[in-house]
Amino acid sequence: MKGLIKLISVVLLIGISTAVFAQKPTPLPHGMVFGASPSNIGRMPASKLESFMGKRTRTSAVIYGKVLQVTKSKGGWFDMDAGNGKIIAAHFKNYDITLPTDLKGREVIIDGVAEKQFIADDMQHMAGDTAQGKKQHEVKTNPKEKLTFEVKGLMVNK
Repeated sequence: MKGLIKLISVVLLIGISTAVFAQKPTPLPHGMVFGASPSNIGRMPASKLESFMGKRTRTSAVIYGKVLQVTKSKGGWFDMDAGNGKIIAAHFKNYDITLPTDLKGREVIIDGVAEKQFIADDMQHMAGDTAQGKKQHEVKTNPKEKLTFEVKGLMVNK
C-alpha cells in the first residue's frame, strides 16, 4: 500500500513539475520568412490592392497588412484584412509551407499574385467581372470575398 501511495505521489509530482516548467512556443520574431523572401519594392497596404488592380483580373503585387486568422496551417491558408470590412483569402503557391497559428493579429508583408473572383453571369464562367448596369446588381456575389492572393513569400513585419 505504501509503495502504491509513493508511486502515485511521484507521478503527480512529475505531472505538476512538467506543467509548471513547460516552455511556451517561441514568439514569431520580426523578419521571419515563410517561402521565398518578399520584395520590398513597390509594396502597398492591402486596403489599396483592389483599386490598384482596376479592371485587371490578375496582377503581381507586394502588399502588407494584418492577418485575421490562419484558416489552415498546412499549405499556408490565411485571411488578411483588406480594409472596409473586406477580406483577402490568401494561400501559398507551394503547399509544403506550414504557417503557425500564432500569426493571427500580426502584420505581414506578402509577395505574389492577386486575383479577382469571377462573376459567373449567363453561364460565362471564364468571362470575368463584366456584368454592367441593371444586371450588375442582380448577380449574387459576396463582396467580402472578392480577392484571392497566391503567395510566393511572406515575412513577419510587426
